[in-house]
Amino acid sequence: MRKNYLFKTLLALIVAFAGTVDVAADNWPDGTKIDSWFDNTTKVDVNLLGKQYVVTDYGVKNDSTIVQTEALQTVIDKAAADGGGVVVIPKGTFLSGSLFFKPNTHLHIVEGGKLKGSDRIADFKILETRIEGETCQYFSALVNADSVNGFTITGKGTIDGNGYNYWNEFWIRRKWNPQCTNKDAQRPRLVYISNSSNVTVQDVHLVNSPFWTNHVYSSDHVRYLDCYIYAPTSGVKAPSSDAIDIDKCHDFLIDGCYMNVNDDAVVLKGGKGTYADTMSVNGPVERVIIQNCRYDTVHGMLTLGSESLHDSNVILRNCTSRNANRVLWLKMRPDTPQQYEYVRVEGITGKTRSFLVVRPWTQFFKPQERKDMPESYCRHITIKNIDMDCQNFFDVGTSDKYDLCDFTFEHIKVTDVKNAFDPSLITDTKVKDVVINGVKR
Repeated sequence: MRKNYLFKTLLALIVAFAGTVDVAADNWPDGTKIDSWFDNTTKVDVNLLGKQYVVTDYGVKNDSTIVQTEALQTVIDKAAADGGGVVVIPKGTFLSGSLFFKPNTHLHIVEGGKLKGSDRIADFKILETRIEGETCQYFSALVNADSVNGFTITGKGTIDGNGYNYWNEFWIRRKWNPQCTNKDAQRPRLVYISNSSNVTVQDVHLVNSPFWTNHVYSSDHVRYLDCYIYAPTSGVKAPSSDAIDIDKCHDFLIDGCYMNVNDDAVVLKGGKGTYADTMSVNGPVERVIIQNCRYDTVHGMLTLGSESLHDSNVILRNCTSRNANRVLWLKMRPDTPQQYEYVRVEGITGKTRSFLVVRPWTQFFKPQERKDMPESYCRHITIKNIDMDCQNFFDVGTSDKYDLCDFTFEHIKVTDVKNAFDPSLITDTKVKDVVINGVKR
């Protein structure tokens, strides 16, 4: 009897202790289990991807002064015609306009090698693509991969967007016309990947993009591993040089990357407009993990919007900021039904201007009448295990256009110049072990 009693007591203690263990690391914010795919940060071995086509072996000149779009595309096409393989950029600088990768082809840039974009927009094809939450005719990127399952970009070399003239022209246009939009300025993106599964971009330097640096649309099981993503944030700044735009995607991992751009770093997108949720080209972003990353100067470390519809099960964890303007930015468009839920931000250290920002976003918006407009909201947002210096930890604005509820603030230690933490602004806010400026809240 005594043995049975001791066993039951021990079992009760184990169960009670287990209840105090944080098992959230294995689960999405909605409580479902994270798939084991997200545990795999093993790098792709380029030697296992098939024959390597070194571009200089196929008529491309090692000459940084001439644009060789056609010659480079010929190598890609040959690799595809032969059944697939790896297009290799060797040491040297190779200028190009828009390139289009085909099924079973890959891109490898050796250390010391550089694929550099032309600074003439005429070298980039106009086609139906995806830009700023819309499907429309626009300029292609430098590197394009559509319906290329298993596509990889590898190597420690550089993809350089050569953006200076594009940036300079943008700021001239903006000075002439303050309402000049991104599309008015006519700039290519650096990398655009669409309608693809099982994609890996690893180790490469992705720099100086004229416009968005990486844009991934309608794709799944995408990994960015140990990439260096940079565009200038001083001098002639690189406007709208977002590091990684995730547009209507699911199952996306960003691990070990460095980001410094003159706009938001990781941005979730999926469509914009009063009827955007009724269009099949638009859609949700689900199951995203950003981890072990270093941020220098960026507008937002993780931004939902401005062209988002439904974002859920998103985790930003174990990252550090040297100079991020914001950590979590929830942009709320009055003209678009937006639903952000099950987001967890944890283990963030360093310095930021504003940690949490929730505000209306009204740049270039076009509200329409819609009687059945879905409700916009942010809910089930968890912020935990934070140790940062902030100018404004809690920059939250309420509105009759959206609802805020079920936020959790837990195990937080911050300095906060603004000292405006007011959980009463959010319905059903939970506060546990929050210390601001040395004072427990």
